[in-house]
Amino acid sequence: MQAEVQTRFPIVPRQNLDFGLDGDIPRFWFDNDPFKSRFFDAMSTLFPEGEKFFIACVRDFRDRITDPELQQQVADFTRQEGQHGMVHTRFNNRLQAQGVRVDLILEKQKRIMFGFFRKRCSAEYTLAQTAAAEHMTAIMAHGFFEDPQLQAADPRVRAMYAWHAVEEIEHKAVAFDVMQKIAKVGYFTRVLAMLQVSMSFPLHVFMIMSRMFKVDGFSFSQRAGLWMRGLWWLYKPGGLYAPVIGHYLAYFKPGFHPWQHGQVDSNTRWLDAFQRTGDPIAAGDAVYAEA
Repeated sequence: MQAEVQTRFPIVPRQNLDFGLDGDIPRFWFDNDPFKSRFFDAMSTLFPEGEKFFIACVRDFRDRITDPELQQQVADFTRQEGQHGMVHTRFNNRLQAQGVRVDLILEKQKRIMFGFFRKRCSAEYTLAQTAAAEHMTAIMAHGFFEDPQLQAADPRVRAMYAWHAVEEIEHKAVAFDVMQKIAKVGYFTRVLAMLQVSMSFPLHVFMIMSRMFKVDGFSFSQRAGLWMRGLWWLYKPGGLYAPVIGHYLAYFKPGFHPWQHGQVDSNTRWLDAFQRTGDPIAAGDAVYAEA
């Protein structure tokens, strides 16, 4: 196995952070661009139920863990994920007020995750799904942290996503370590789960975005234009996803471990700024001021 090359960050649950989400945040808060804004909005709608699913899948193996360090990491992972769900629920309430049926999105997601996968698949497979999803969110956290485009986003929403990114990076190896060390999930199951998550996650995001564009009142031709420009923004050479492709593909290496990859400079800047100010918005500003 390749040696781990990064210093791990301690997993620190942070509570009662004020992102100003009750303020006058514009509908299209990212560069006044509907596609960019709704891309992140759609992901936000998936987080509350998704975090509950991740917690449940890791907890399936909690009683088998004898290593005190891993036990504590699981406990801290659970607390962080719980906070993520709460904060994104508050953000999603804004979307509901705009006419986006977040309640229906959450209900459908709950039926898929808990009514289908948790009932019909093994605990090992759903843990592998969790590890795959955690890798997906971690690589986005690593990659988006360094993207100067985020300077054009509303500082309050940007701060929420920066905080979420910090904590995703802090606990990015927890589900993977439980999967490998405790559940003893094999390579085939790990890869199969990643392939499934790689298809289902963007599909769900795009389906939700499609509904959002209709709520926003865009005509068919306007929506077609948004999709063409937006998908190019995501997937073009040098686009939003380009810097994280190698990190994503690394998951398919037999000897992969999450702490082998991903820059951590932005995490350090955020942590330093937050320690000085205690303000998550100021910490987010500090990260993107240097992006």
